[in-house]
Amino acid sequence: MEFTREEIDYVAHLARIALSGQERALFGSQLASILGYFRKLEELDTDGVPATAHPLGLRNVFRDDEPGESLPPEELLANAPRHRCGCYEVPRILD
Repeated sequence: MEFTREEIDYVAHLARIALSGQERALFGSQLASILGYFRKLEELDTDGVPATAHPLGLRNVFRDDEPGESLPPEELLANAPRHRCGCYEVPRILD
């Protein structure tokens, strides 16, 4: 499948890339190759194959969210570069 210059420029614009004339020709042939592969995939019989978003069955592995003991403030502030009055002190970002 051949692409027009306008089609290639449109796809390049969507991808936010600037193409030279030589790159435009290369991009056009690569795009045709990719779309040709999708046409080949369309020939496969997928009846009875369930739709999926991921090839592996995934599940969350988070632990149960249960309340527990908090760390003492002194231990939490021990690694802070600066702290004052039991709070983290950070550089000012607004004037």
